[in-house]
Amino acid sequence: MDVLVVVAPPGAASSPPPARLLARANHCLTIEGREATPDTVADLRARIPHSVGVVGPVPDAVHIATQLHRAGLPVTLYTDEDVTAGAGVDIAAVTEPGPKMDVADSLTELVGHTPMVRLDRVGRDLSCHLIAKLEYISPGGSVKDRPALAMIEAAEEAGLLRPGGTIVEPTSGNTGVGLATVAARRRYRCIFTMPDKIASEKIQLLRAYGAEVIVCPTTVAPDHPDSYYSVAKRLADTIPGAFQPDQYHNPRNPAAHEATTGPEIWEQTAGRITHFVAGIGTGGTITGVGRYLKSRNPSVKIVGADPEGSVYSGGSGRPYLVEGIGEDIWPDTYDPTIVDRVVMVSDRDSFLTARRVTREEGILIGGSGGTAVWAALQVGRELGADDVMVVLLPDSGRGYLSKVYNDEWMADYGFLRAGGETVGEIMARKAAVLPPLVHVHPDETVRATIALLKEFGVSQVPVLKAEPPLALAEVVGSATDRSLLDRAFHDPAVVNRPVAEVMDAPLPTIGMGETVDEAATRLQANTAVIVLDGGHPVGILTRSDLLDFLAGPRKSR
Repeated sequence: MDVLVVVAPPGAASSPPPARLLARANHCLTIEGREATPDTVADLRARIPHSVGVVGPVPDAVHIATQLHRAGLPVTLYTDEDVTAGAGVDIAAVTEPGPKMDVADSLTELVGHTPMVRLDRVGRDLSCHLIAKLEYISPGGSVKDRPALAMIEAAEEAGLLRPGGTIVEPTSGNTGVGLATVAARRRYRCIFTMPDKIASEKIQLLRAYGAEVIVCPTTVAPDHPDSYYSVAKRLADTIPGAFQPDQYHNPRNPAAHEATTGPEIWEQTAGRITHFVAGIGTGGTITGVGRYLKSRNPSVKIVGADPEGSVYSGGSGRPYLVEGIGEDIWPDTYDPTIVDRVVMVSDRDSFLTARRVTREEGILIGGSGGTAVWAALQVGRELGADDVMVVLLPDSGRGYLSKVYNDEWMADYGFLRAGGETVGEIMARKAAVLPPLVHVHPDETVRATIALLKEFGVSQVPVLKAEPPLALAEVVGSATDRSLLDRAFHDPAVVNRPVAEVMDAPLPTIGMGETVDEAATRLQANTAVIVLDGGHPVGILTRSDLLDFLAGPRKSR
């Protein structure tokens, strides 16, 4: 129908209209009392409706329906009561006749109630029970459906989000999808900001729901104007009718898990759970589930799985590759007193464990799920036959097909090893006369950079914003003798300026496990490449290094 008119008693709040009627209506209008004012009739006529529905308490709704029909509008009165309306008013039942079908009225009714399954193959060497909570079976494909629905409903109740409003949120993808699925049903506009390390599938998925996605740099500080946190806040403050759920500080985030996820796990394990393992992102999941489980049994141990570099496990917030978990800030939604132990997990262990779970259990999970399972396997070695450990798998691997499940991407970042001779063997054969990664920092002068090139007899160095061991995102540029010579020749004063002002783009990369043939291909177009091992830059490979290797003794092919 074009418009649904909800009739409310004078001075009283109207009851929510039936969900199915509301879903079918393009617009909803509330009328108090028994009279439709001339302004209301004019508003309805201006929409040129083909169908106007009326619902509400009898006899007021009958009177309003008759009035609107006399005003020349096509009207259908929705009621389950036996009523007589004016001639020309159609009457339709609200409740369908016949046996009740097992069909949800809305996708939001299907959020939660996810199943659990044993991981007996991955956990074959453990004495304890290892059980996975499959959150990717939720309608939006992740655990974030739960807080997304809760935060939107709370905002509607508080009047912070009104019909036609805009939802603005910084997200690594899953919360955005959860918000977008609810917004699609309730006709809200969505704008999401995301860090640039996010897989392209997630960006495309959000856009499929009609959301606008703004990609922001990962390497800037959280309070930097270009960070995805800052951009989201700026948009929420400037767009009329905008609302930011603010999953990092919204108490409805952990509350949703305390009300749903925790009780489900307790019931599904018959109260036998002894350990709960989950990745820590906003902290909402582990905090909410942990609160509920400890309220039922204070001895249940809550274990957080955290990327290497994240603040939760003692890092400084330096970049890492796994998506959706870990932080460079301390959210209000995380309660550290609930968590008994935090296990630091490398990108390598996260990704390879995710691939192992997929191949051995037939459960396609993302990198953050791999993080949680790896942590669970470490903790599980300490447990006995009576222990029941539940690990939460937050999302599906379908959002990571271009990364975690792409052999080429995995090899490029040094997570996989090819057969035959590899880049790692070239690096092992290099003369140990140089540090593994000669480098400069952005604030060092061009003069100092030239001196460094001369000291070590190299023709290029990467420009790093941190000291090794470091993430690839901390490689911000490169400086070559040819480029610096050209700049100094045309402007001698450049030697006293920071190298950041004149540096070139970062050197290309190659994985430690990639083949010598691949190294030769990449060095045809570049004088040097950065070598990655498990996503971390560990050295520089030059044409000279490759020539030395090819000229020396080699394995027979």
